[in-house]
Amino acid sequence: MKRKQGSIIFLKLVIFLIGITVLALCLFWLPWIASRDAEANPETAYLQYPFLVCGYVLSIPFFVALYQAFKLLTYIDWNKAFSEVSVNALRYIKYCAIIISTLIVLGIIFVVLFIDGDVASVIGLGLMCTFASSVIATFAAVL
Repeated sequence: MKRKQGSIIFLKLVIFLIGITVLALCLFWLPWIASRDAEANPETAYLQYPFLVCGYVLSIPFFVALYQAFKLLTYIDWNKAFSEVSVNALRYIKYCAIIISTLIVLGIIFVVLFIDGDVASVIGLGLMCTFASSVIATFAAVL
């Protein structure tokens, strides 16, 4: 029983650290990178604020999924791993992963249609993130 308790505490700590790290990136790194890009590329500086809005909107389902994963670990700790509340938490995680994948694909489509220049790196990064979200959605659906 102690081993299970220690694993759950470790996983909760990891989820908490991921949440704090992503929140710090959203608050400090994302605005800095947007302003740096606007200074480096004045022809696309008008995209600075839409980029920030999209980044923050994309972070909402991510944080909801993290919260649901935290709740799921709490349910497992309470020996409710196969209960209706655990299934609901997994369902919310699946929906959040699908929303993230959809928003990334929409962003890729926007970049391809409206941005001139070399966008291969943006498309590649977007496809990798979409694949990761799809794997998470599939894993949650299977569980």
